[in-house]
Amino acid sequence: MPAELPSPELHRATLSNGLRVLIVPDPDTPVVGVAVHVDVGFRSEPEGRTGFAHLFEHLMFQGSESLEKLAHFRHVQGSGGVFNGSTHQDYTDYFQVLPAAGLERALFLEADRLRAPKLTIENLRNQVDVVKEEIRLNVLNRPYGGFPWILLPPVLYDTFPNAHNGYGDFSELEQASLDDAAAFFDTYYAPGNAQVTVAGYLDVEETLRLVEKHFGDIPARPTPHRPSFFEPIPGAERRQAVPDAHAPLPALALGYRLPDPAADLDGYLGHMLLASVLSDGEAARLQRRLVHADGLVTDISASAGLMGQLDARDPDTFTITAVHPGSVDPDRVVAAVDEELDKLAAEGPSTDELSRQVARWSAGLHQENDRVMYRMLGLGARELLYGRAEIADELPGRLAAVTPDQVRSAAAALRSAGRGVLLVEPAADQGENE
Repeated sequence: MPAELPSPELHRATLSNGLRVLIVPDPDTPVVGVAVHVDVGFRSEPEGRTGFAHLFEHLMFQGSESLEKLAHFRHVQGSGGVFNGSTHQDYTDYFQVLPAAGLERALFLEADRLRAPKLTIENLRNQVDVVKEEIRLNVLNRPYGGFPWILLPPVLYDTFPNAHNGYGDFSELEQASLDDAAAFFDTYYAPGNAQVTVAGYLDVEETLRLVEKHFGDIPARPTPHRPSFFEPIPGAERRQAVPDAHAPLPALALGYRLPDPAADLDGYLGHMLLASVLSDGEAARLQRRLVHADGLVTDISASAGLMGQLDARDPDTFTITAVHPGSVDPDRVVAAVDEELDKLAAEGPSTDELSRQVARWSAGLHQENDRVMYRMLGLGARELLYGRAEIADELPGRLAAVTPDQVRSAAAALRSAGRGVLLVEPAADQGENE
C-alpha cells in the first residue's frame, strides 16, 4: 500500500487581527516559501462584476504601501526567487519561493500589499486592459477557449456564483470603478479572511515572530460572511451547444456533481479514482473503448474538480471531455461513455485496475510534493478550504484505501443523477465579441 507523504510538523497560530498562520518546517530543503491564501474567488465576486476576483489579483501586483510598481518583482527575482498568484473558484493565492535567507524579505513583501495595495485609476484601467488581452489570448482567439471550465458551468448550474464566467465579461470589466476595487479590498482582504502559509528551511519560533512583526500591525476589519453556494442537483440531463470559430473538430463535455469533500471525503476520493480508471493511461476504459477500439474520439479525459482535485468547496464538478471527428454524432460518444459507466456501476473496477491507478496517483503526489512551492500551496489551500492541511499529506494513503466498491458507487451516482452536456461545434469565424 502506498504510504502517506512524510508527515510534516504543522504549527498553527492566529494573530490578534484574525490572520491565520500555518508554519511547516522542512529542514531538508534550502529554500523557504510564503503563500497568502485569501478566502475569495470567482464565486464570491459581485453580480454585475464578473471577473473581478481575477482582476483584483492583477491589481495586487501593481505596487503597495511602501513599494512602487515592479519593486516587488525586483526584490524577489533579485534574491533568486520566483513568485506568482492565481484565482480559483473559492480562493485567491499569492506566493513566492526564495533561498532560505530571504524569509523576512518574503514576509515583508506579502504583508505590505495585504496591508495596502496601490489602488489607482491608472493601475485599474491598465489592468483591465491586461485582463482583456488575457481573455483574447486564452479564450476568444484560441480553439476550445474556456472549454470546459467557463462553458460547462452555466449548463449544469443555475445560480450566479456557480454558473457565471469567472474570467469576466468585457463590458463589466470596463465598468469597474476605483470605488469597486476599494470596497472589494476592504471586504475580502481583511486579515481575518486570509491565511499565511510559510514552509521550508525555517525555525518555527523565529518565523512566527517575523510573521507577527510584518503582519501583526495590519488593522483588523470585519470578516465577510461566507455564504453556501449549494444548489440542488439537476433532476435530468441539460444540454447546450456553443459555436467555436477556431475549433478544428467538435468537442463535448459532460458535467456531474461531486460529493462534498468536507462531508464525504471518501465518496469524493472514489470519484477521483473513477476519473483515473476512465481516462488515465492507455489501458484506461474510455481510452481503450473510445480511442482505440471504436475510434469515436481523438482525445478524451475525465477529472474530479473543475479546476483540480480538492480545489473547491461544495459544489464542484466531475467532468468528462472529448474531441471527436465531425463525422461522429456526439450522441454516439455520449452513449459509449454511458455504457462504460454502466459497466463500472454494475461490477466496479478490478483490484489490479484500481491498484494501477492508485500507483499513478501516489507517484504523482510524491513527485509534486518534492517541490516546496507545490507542497506549500497544497497544504495552504486544504487548510483554508477544509480546515485540515493534513489532507494533502494523507492523500496517498487515503486513495490506497479506496475499494473497488467505492468506485462502483461513484459510477452509479453519476448515472443516477442529472448532468450537463456541452457541445462545442466548429463554426465560421464569428469575429471577436467585445
